[in-house]
Amino acid sequence: MTVDRISVIVLAAGKGTRMKSSLPKVMHGIAGRPMILHLLANVAELRPDRVVVVLGKGMDDVAAAIAPATVAVQDPPLGTGHAVRAAESSLRGPSGDILVLLGGDPLTSTATMRRLIAARREAKAAIAVLGMRVDRPHAFGRLVVDAKGCLERIVEARDATPGERSITLCNAGVMAFDGALIWNLLARVGNTNSKHEFYLTDAIGIARGDNRPCIVVESDDPDEVFKVDSRAELAEVEAAVQRQLRRRAMDGGVTLLDPETVTFCHDTLIEPDVVIEPHVVFGPGVVLRSGARIRSFCHLEGADVGPGAIVGPFARLRPGARLAEDAHIGNFVEVKNSEIGRGAKANHLAYVGDTTVGAKVNIGAGTITANYDGFYKHRTEIGAGASIGSNTVLVAPVHVGEGAIVGAGSVITRDVAANAIALARAPQEERTGAAARFRAAKSKRKSKAKSGRPKVPKARVSTLAEG
Repeated sequence: MTVDRISVIVLAAGKGTRMKSSLPKVMHGIAGRPMILHLLANVAELRPDRVVVVLGKGMDDVAAAIAPATVAVQDPPLGTGHAVRAAESSLRGPSGDILVLLGGDPLTSTATMRRLIAARREAKAAIAVLGMRVDRPHAFGRLVVDAKGCLERIVEARDATPGERSITLCNAGVMAFDGALIWNLLARVGNTNSKHEFYLTDAIGIARGDNRPCIVVESDDPDEVFKVDSRAELAEVEAAVQRQLRRRAMDGGVTLLDPETVTFCHDTLIEPDVVIEPHVVFGPGVVLRSGARIRSFCHLEGADVGPGAIVGPFARLRPGARLAEDAHIGNFVEVKNSEIGRGAKANHLAYVGDTTVGAKVNIGAGTITANYDGFYKHRTEIGAGASIGSNTVLVAPVHVGEGAIVGAGSVITRDVAANAIALARAPQEERTGAAARFRAAKSKRKSKAKSGRPKVPKARVSTLAEG
């Protein structure tokens, strides 16, 4: 046996029926990624030799999401002990510790994993179990310990006596096994219980019967032992993760004016001295450079916001948006797959898609880049220092040269040369006195129409006095 070797088994075969979803429970998202990937990210920091994820039959979408982790299939599902045994063939050979985790507990930390393994090794225990204190244990398995604090057995709630139900030290579901003993112990687990399943927790009693010590390590973080079995619990875990992400951002030098209203993604990268105003949502792949400011009610996904840039309020940055230093994207502006040059501005009511915008360009209100012809996307290029007037449509593919001016209300379908002025609108026509003549004609017609209508007698309304 290699003492320092660590293997990990993640149990993720459950359907999560209480989620009331066709999506497997472990694929439900937390901070922008499936909960199983949160757990596997923490497992990766442990640097285990082998990781096996136990799935149910037909969970191909989960298998694809967790690649390249090894997958073992539990079919049919006959309990947690049976699920762990499904991974046995993938873990043959020498092993020091085998850590068993639950896919529905996405916040189990790497530090706790290490602490559990270290405690098992120090005590030379067959099994170390992560415990948690719960005021109202309800359905949690109870940890029964002896006078010396050694773990004697784990009793499932449905099989517990009234005295055992009063125990508040409960099973958190994480277990570290001596790899030399685990398969022998599990081979002797039976299914004589109310559900006729093979409980992993029964291995404790079997190990104690062999005079092998078992121990409990209590969790010191209530968030990391939180179970996700319903949409309400998913929301609580989301809130816990958001608290962590907000604290991490603020500890890193980011100002959040109203932290509880900001929603981060797991991979949001923010440099110091960024300011984020209330009610901002981040999707995956966002980077905010130092000195940037995100104003209220913005949504950003797949965007890179440069130093000193300002976004919002009420702006949307879609994937591929790249803002250079001091660029401004204002209210009700959407940017998609576009580079906005240094100091360039689109301050209100614009759509900029598949576009390269040069430095110091000003894009007027109501401007859109018409990038889609019904079949293909095309790019627009706007040279440095150009000015695009309000209510302009740039029909891609089109190039506006450096320093050019496009007049308001124009529809630009051809390239504009550098330093040129482009106008593409119908000439204005003015007819002196026409408005007064128009109103007079309309008024006369309306009066004539009214005089020609037959008179309708007014309805007589009776009163109670007439009754």
